[in-house]
Amino acid sequence: MIVGIHHVAISVPDLDKAVAFYHDAFGFDVVQKSEWDRDMPLADRAVGLEETSARMAMLKAPNAYIELWQYRNPEPEDKRSRPCDLGYPHMALQVRDIEAEYRRLSDAGMEFVHDSPVDFGTSSAVYGKDPFGNIIEIYEIRDENIAQL
Repeated sequence: MIVGIHHVAISVPDLDKAVAFYHDAFGFDVVQKSEWDRDMPLADRAVGLEETSARMAMLKAPNAYIELWQYRNPEPEDKRSRPCDLGYPHMALQVRDIEAEYRRLSDAGMEFVHDSPVDFGTSSAVYGKDPFGNIIEIYEIRDENIAQL
């Protein structure tokens, strides 16, 4: 039985900078951190890699978790995608007062694809990027008939 979404994982080149951004910009709290250097065979088995060296942090959002990873071994490849590419192209964060969040997140270092949120009538949305180029959508729902958090 599926209960719900637990977390979204994001690989980043600088864990400390990522933790600071997701904590300061979104208010997510760090609930777990770990680190190992090629001495965690259970983790290697779980992720299907060998001799991993990594740092991770689990951050709690209001209704789910964000898991941040900084791998040192194997050497990461930059495979960030465009919103239309196959795979996991973005995560969406539901917000209230999207205009205020747009300004606040811009000040926090997020770069958006448009100079303001796009109004769809019952909702508004706009894509942006964290400091590492990962795509994050901010999304406001104004219609009580649409599923909200």
